[in-house]
Amino acid sequence: MALTLLMVVAVLGNVASMSLYAAPTVTFKRVIRKKSTEEFSCIPYIIALMNSLLYTWYGLPVVSNKWENFPLVTVNGVGVLFELSYVLIYFWYSSPKGKVKVAIPAAAVLTVVGVIAIVSTFAISDHRHRKLLVGSVSLGVSIALYASPLVVMKKVIETKSVEFMPLPLSLSSLLVSLLWMTYGLLIRDIFVAGPNVVGTPLGILQLVLHCKYGKRREKEEPNKQNVHEEKVDMEMGHHKDGNVPSN
Repeated sequence: MALTLLMVVAVLGNVASMSLYAAPTVTFKRVIRKKSTEEFSCIPYIIALMNSLLYTWYGLPVVSNKWENFPLVTVNGVGVLFELSYVLIYFWYSSPKGKVKVAIPAAAVLTVVGVIAIVSTFAISDHRHRKLLVGSVSLGVSIALYASPLVVMKKVIETKSVEFMPLPLSLSSLLVSLLWMTYGLLIRDIFVAGPNVVGTPLGILQLVLHCKYGKRREKEEPNKQNVHEEKVDMEMGHHKDGNVPSN
């Protein structure tokens, strides 16, 4: 029964995570269409790439005991493909200065991950200490990833608008955090559960902000629509009584 529950949570976690990985494709379609990165920052995607690389390595038999963390390999392996694609697209359409800003942190990330992989493979002989090293670094990187939602939430509070925090994305983030926190607790792995213990309350906070400022936006939309319609009427030269105004 416990094994079945674990597999169900792992499969649901994989599906939810993959949909979350795919979410930025809309942004990068825009980058490709406009052939410009505009004001987007690549740093969150580089950090996400590092996170996916580390957790893929963490789940492989070199670090974990056999295939005990196989679900981590599948979901983060897909994450590596998505995040690497985003970074490469960003690099391709960046200005010369922008390319440097992408290349330096990306090279640093790959170097750090490479060093951790080499040390954990050749300098540490047992799985327990390998997991401790790779898991600790992965945990720190995962928590750093939550700096991005915090910045967005701060903007929501300042502007009193959820325009830059889409509800589907907030719901998906919460679902992913809940599923992987559950999975981590079931296998009693702090390095899997830990980041999502942080992510779950942040996801709930995002929904609270949607409840608070989402209704405000709904009230403002009809007013904006009315103003727009009146402006169109005036441009067409019509009053409410149907008369054409004289010049």
